[in-house]
Amino acid sequence: MILYKLLKKPFFGKFMVQWRNPLTEEEQKDWERFSVKSKSGGLLQALFAKSFSGVAKATILLGHPMGKEAKAYFLKNGYTDLLRSNGYNVVVFDINGFGESSIANFNFADDIVAMSIKAKTFAPDLLLGYHGVSLGGQFGTLAFTDDAHVVDFAIIESAATSLDEFWINFPLAYKTLQVLNFFLPNTKKKIHMVERIKDVKHLKSILFIYSHTDTLTPVTMGVRFKNNCPVASKLYTVPNAEHAQIMKSEHVEEYKNSIISYFDTASS
Repeated sequence: MILYKLLKKPFFGKFMVQWRNPLTEEEQKDWERFSVKSKSGGLLQALFAKSFSGVAKATILLGHPMGKEAKAYFLKNGYTDLLRSNGYNVVVFDINGFGESSIANFNFADDIVAMSIKAKTFAPDLLLGYHGVSLGGQFGTLAFTDDAHVVDFAIIESAATSLDEFWINFPLAYKTLQVLNFFLPNTKKKIHMVERIKDVKHLKSILFIYSHTDTLTPVTMGVRFKNNCPVASKLYTVPNAEHAQIMKSEHVEEYKNSIISYFDTASS
């Protein structure tokens, strides 16, 4: 895994740090720790919590954006409380190389597939939803092309349509990506998200979420994803919010209502 650590450094180096749990000791009692081995080679670390009501509508799997927070992004920003308060079980996990998960290859979609299979076991009779933000959304689109995934409906938020279009904003990472593309041209085609989404399987629907002031993943990316999506889909946008930060924007209440409304409809 040393090779993967070196290859990932230009992309994720500053985010691969020791993870900090934002939950108090009392709050941690609500969460069950577990781990899953992914085809990527990573041992993924995760947490499961039941709906606050005790009777759940569905289980929601959360795929985090790129960052030091990893799965804590959802814990710190109120997503898990929002979902649990509205009748949903929740699973949060670290993609390989982030948070508490071990470093493995770049096939993050395999991590999402593996975690979906495990998440389903906590409540086999309930539908499974997914909410992926940025990195978690981008590779969610690839995970949904895999026959093995068991997600029924999904929110894809602030996701880039391809690696090239995202990393062009970061010169060193972009140059490294071009070298990898040269030596691995077939892999580039396999992970061209906006084209691969045409092969999505099993999903009933997708809600795409974007911000009009997000320069890393502009609304035009959401439009392209929606146009290529073979299942029922909608595009919801907010006028202004930083990349992957709609929960901290002035549109937070409308945003939260849109999330719950979508999940309530999809899980009914």
